[in-house]
Amino acid sequence: MQSIDPTAILGTRITNQSLRRWLHSLPGVDKVGLEQRAAALGTRSIKTTSKVWALDAAIKMMDLTTLEGMDTPERVRSLCLKAITPDPRDLSSPSPAAICVYGDMVPFAKKYLEGTGIFVAAVATAFPSGRASLKVKLLDTKEAVASGADEIDMVIDRGAFLSGNYLEVFKQIVAIKEACQRKDGTYAHLKVILETGELQTYDNIRRASHLAMLAGADFIKTSTGKVSVNATLPITLLMLQAVRDWYDEHGIMIGVKPAGGIRTSKDAMKYLVVVKEVAGEEWLSPEYFRFGASSLLNDVLMQRQKLLTGHYSGPDYVSVD
Repeated sequence: MQSIDPTAILGTRITNQSLRRWLHSLPGVDKVGLEQRAAALGTRSIKTTSKVWALDAAIKMMDLTTLEGMDTPERVRSLCLKAITPDPRDLSSPSPAAICVYGDMVPFAKKYLEGTGIFVAAVATAFPSGRASLKVKLLDTKEAVASGADEIDMVIDRGAFLSGNYLEVFKQIVAIKEACQRKDGTYAHLKVILETGELQTYDNIRRASHLAMLAGADFIKTSTGKVSVNATLPITLLMLQAVRDWYDEHGIMIGVKPAGGIRTSKDAMKYLVVVKEVAGEEWLSPEYFRFGASSLLNDVLMQRQKLLTGHYSGPDYVSVD
């Protein structure tokens, strides 16, 4: 597990004051420039010869997700079967990186995905609001890890962050990271959800990204998918720039996961272009980039079939979520 000494970065012991000083010393975000660059990259086209690769890459980078109050073991089983064989008529289609479920569904997902190499991610820490005591959040995380979760998607305390209590946010991420440790000493990967739609400004998103990385995040994730503003291209570009800066400064690669609202292959292609141009080709892998999505897979499969066969099948070709 990659690690870094936060005190070495801060140049002093960890206090709310030292965190504030460090976070507020980060360069301000040029809102107009950021949005213009995202718009320009979003118009880049991908050559037809590269589109199949890009579509396959998008599938491999998906966290196929079901996070509904009506989730059942049977619903999770159906999602797992879809992940194992996304396209029953074309077995060359790759599988998604992971299935993302609530913690109580982890044992079922692990059972259905055994031996496939597909990871199981669990949302934790009182997802999606994050409004619970640290004790409850730790129990939530430890239970998911004990059940076999390969990855934990936690949510930060946005109330604490927006009120300037950076130390509380930092301590919670550190504690959840420790709760990701398994009995054999290895760790489940930790994705830290910033809920960017609630952070109000691009400067806050940059600060939250750096705070999460300082605390030990393996991934920074845009959203829960449960608020009105989820992943956007400018926000993802900003977070990709943050992880690239972190790598350039500290030599540690952190992943990025946009989630919520990414529904079409056209959307996915835009994100892959931004990944390549902003972070670099090294991030074009499931290890460092993921899509959090529930309906994206169907559209990607249809576009993939069109490229490979020259036509679409009927509307019943792919399953309906």
